[in-house]
Order: sequence, then C-alpha cells, then structure tokens
Amino acid sequence: MKKIIVPTDFSVNSKSGVQFAIHWATQQKLELVFIHVLYVLRATRWSESYFEKYAAQEEAFCKIKFEKFISGIYRNMNVKPGRHSIIIVQGISPDVTIQDYCMRNSDIDYICISTRGAGKFKKIFGTNTGNLITKSPVPVLAVPKTYRISAIKNLLYATDFRNYSEELKKVVDFASPFKATVEVLHFTWPNEIVFDEKTIEAAFKKKYKYGLKIRFEKNDAVQSLIENLQNQIKIIKPSVVIMFTNQQRTLFQKIFLYSKAEELSFEAKVPLLVFNKE
Repeated sequence: MKKIIVPTDFSVNSKSGVQFAIHWATQQKLELVFIHVLYVLRATRWSESYFEKYAAQEEAFCKIKFEKFISGIYRNMNVKPGRHSIIIVQGISPDVTIQDYCMRNSDIDYICISTRGAGKFKKIFGTNTGNLITKSPVPVLAVPKTYRISAIKNLLYATDFRNYSEELKKVVDFASPFKATVEVLHFTWPNEIVFDEKTIEAAFKKKYKYGLKIRFEKNDAVQSLIENLQNQIKIIKPSVVIMFTNQQRTLFQKIFLYSKAEELSFEAKVPLLVFNKE
C-alpha cells in the first residue's frame, strides 16, 4: 500500500490537494497522511518548561481544528474515510519540515499538495510547493487550487528522452491503478534525428506491457517551450501532466525559467506530478 503525504494549512487554497488525495484513495488502496506544520511563537522571557506547556496546548487546539477540517472535506465529497492519519509537526518552514519528515519516514511514496496560481517560478506553485518540487527526493503532485475533481483517464508525460527507460517505469506504475492512457510527448529540435512514432510505440508497448501513445511535436522557435507545452495541454486535455527534473537544466527548468524579456506565466490548470531524476 502506497503512502501519500498531504500538507494543508486549513486554507481554502489547500483544499484541492486534500480533495485530490481523497479521490485518489478511492481509486486504489492508499494510506493518506494529512500533515500540518505548526509554528508556535515563543516569547524570549518564557522558560523552557512554560514554552513546552504552551506549545502542547496550541497543538491540542490545532488538532481539533485539523480533524474538523479533514472530516468536513470527506463529508462534502460524500466519501467514507479510508485509512488515514492526522499529523501535526512543529516547525518554522513548512517545506523544510515536510522534507525532514519524509527523510525520517522512508515509506512515503508521494507528496500531494495544492498550488497557489501563476506567475514567476516562486508564484507558480507557491513557495512551499516550489521548494518541494525542486528539492524533495519524494515525487510531488501539485494540484491547482481551482482544480475540480474528475476521473483520471489520460496522462501526459513530457520528456526529453534522456532517461526515458527508468522514467517510464515510474509513469506506468502511477498510471496503471487508474487504467489511464499515457501519452508520451517530446518536442523535437532542429537537426534532431526523429524516429517513426508507430515503431517506437510498438517497441514501448512490448517492453512496458502498457498502452503508450507517442507524440512528437516540432518545437516552434517563434514560441517559448512553455507556450508550446501549454498548447499541447489544451489539445490533449490530460488528467495529469508528468515531468522529471534534477538540478541541471532539464525540460522542467527550461519551461519554468523565464527570461526578463518575456514575463510569461504558466497557468497550471491540471495537476502536475514531478519526479526527481536519479
């Protein structure tokens, strides 16, 4: 059984991530771990014992609010609560605290978290989500705050084909419980050798024992890569977009690093699952 960490700060913006996780758990056996990072302010005059008592009280009040928040979402979605737990961790920075929690709990498979709209990189996902995407070794599923729950039928895997063999195993592992189709999208560049799509499709289906559709699209030099991807998302209308990233400039960085000349924003309207390249 896979275990999913679901961060929330009890805000309206954080509900989409919680709702996606709950819906996800209706599609396959999952253990959901709802987590909230609580920052307790400490006055300089307080003793250690007084602060510990105060912090324990704050955590107790927070837990009541937390349980009410989660049970309310289950009720509004008309979903019977499955296997889940509610965790409160004290910390200053939510993203750092969540990463630390994942390091101490190696059985975490995914982080499912809401995003906070568009803008430059830190505003695309909200600082916490953006930091998790670029630093967390655990795959992050970023769900737009405006996302409405719908069936997960088709996935779009955007790739540069540098490490597709290992990446596709992870993509298929995510897709198969949903029985979702997978479309493999690659933007071709000038002078790049491009093989026949049908030939690659047949080879992939044989290797991965899963239906995969290959789509090669020319990278329109007039448009940025982000605009090209946006166009394909509008055409394909995937349920989830899947990408892989690392600290080097890969497809993810090319899309989300903006030039000063073009203040483009990426309106994330579908959930985005990001794996770190190994």
